[in-house]
Amino acid sequence: MIKEKKYTGVIVPAVTPLTDNLQIDEAAVAKLFTLFYTHNVSPFILGTTGEAASLPLQVKRDYVLAAEQNKKKETLLYAGIGSNVMAESIEFAAFCSAHKVDVVVATLPSYYALTEKQMLNYFISLADNISLPLFIYNIPATTHMSIPLSVIDELSQHKNIVGLKDSERSEERMLQALQLWRNRENFHYILGWAAKSAEALLNGADGLVPSTGNINPEIYEDMVAAFKSGDKERLYALQKLSDDYGALYQANRTLGESLHALKLLMQAKGICEEYVMPPYNDK
Repeated sequence: MIKEKKYTGVIVPAVTPLTDNLQIDEAAVAKLFTLFYTHNVSPFILGTTGEAASLPLQVKRDYVLAAEQNKKKETLLYAGIGSNVMAESIEFAAFCSAHKVDVVVATLPSYYALTEKQMLNYFISLADNISLPLFIYNIPATTHMSIPLSVIDELSQHKNIVGLKDSERSEERMLQALQLWRNRENFHYILGWAAKSAEALLNGADGLVPSTGNINPEIYEDMVAAFKSGDKERLYALQKLSDDYGALYQANRTLGESLHALKLLMQAKGICEEYVMPPYNDK
């Protein structure tokens, strides 16, 4: 990590706390944000772990408003704006800008396969039409496309594109990306693959995006501290702990199934209720 860089540290992809009638549970949002801030991690709402692709627009807006109410001063708030309709992403980014979101995050549109040129044009057009800094979000597990590093490197020259959140499970790609950008002061690489958190930090990643941070953010707070102090033994012990807790809700489950399992664990800890958007509730 370069200390002067802005978008660093642990950024937890927050679940979307819901009531039994599938509206935002404002009390649970307050609990969740308190947990995050207690352990010095930043919230990233309306991402994959937040069921963003399944949420009605009004529920997304309500989450932004609840996040605004609970945002701690001098902290960063990240929000997903991904949509298959670019105009909707642009409009939602404007809403986020008006309600204390600091950074927006966008995946590729995911219905039609895109060429590299179309990927490039998409993110340039999006970045040209929003006011907030933009992170590119690469997640082939849901978009069924991988954004080539060469495309991202070209996009990294855009003044409004500030980083990459990469959830592609390829160690070779991760190391290549870090080789490209770890010394860039104006472009950030954050990893959305918790199993490689220790390796990412040791190789120059700017941040981590672990879904297990919804239940155990202290693991990642301690992981960053161990990295900064040069305690590799402690760092790898925490990686093992992260793997073990992640397996509790991810092992032998689809991504959709794991979201409900994660909320069940959070319910047991008194953070939020188990409710997820259909069809992920397994009922």
